[in-house]
Amino acid sequence: MTEADFNHSLKKSPDSIAECLLAGGVVLLPTDTVYGLAANPAHETAVKRIFELKSRPDRVNLPIMVASVNDLKVFGVDLHPAAMRLFNSSLVPGDLTIVLGFKPEPLLPWLKGRSECAIRIPDDEPLLEILRKTGPLLVTSANRHGTPVTPNNVADILAELNGTPDMVVDGGIVENIPSTIVNCHADPPVIERTGRISYETLFNLLHE
Repeated sequence: MTEADFNHSLKKSPDSIAECLLAGGVVLLPTDTVYGLAANPAHETAVKRIFELKSRPDRVNLPIMVASVNDLKVFGVDLHPAAMRLFNSSLVPGDLTIVLGFKPEPLLPWLKGRSECAIRIPDDEPLLEILRKTGPLLVTSANRHGTPVTPNNVADILAELNGTPDMVVDGGIVENIPSTIVNCHADPPVIERTGRISYETLFNLLHE
């Protein structure tokens, strides 16, 4: 999706989306994988609303999106060699989610209590522009908890959610392929879910 297409979707610019998120709103928006619900982690009420919208148990932590590997410096995460090989590969930015542990305590208050966090850098320039303006965001698939597939269009998503987000960005039909998940908190790392990225590609990177 180009920046022009993104802005045209509902005449919402990255600036207005970032402004909503920074003010504590929850935004439904397209990503390079599936539609997502996004919130600024500094706003506890917004984070709580994501759980309510998805009917998701609050014990299940939300994934994190960042604009750059440099954003991870303030997280206090354990970036061991296998994780760094993934972040430095051609798969990032892209549809690869990397699970990391902490050393020994996370630096950000909103990460307290977590033993690990799932992080992704999307391959979508408008979304990256939003992330540069907001900093890290909690972004999770926009489906009701327990349903196996995220709807690929806004109308079906809104019909499924338990309520309505503060802002809706309609990007049309999204291809709807979830990200691949590699848990680098585990030793050795574990491929927990595959998407477009083949098992062989990941295995070779993890075992260089």
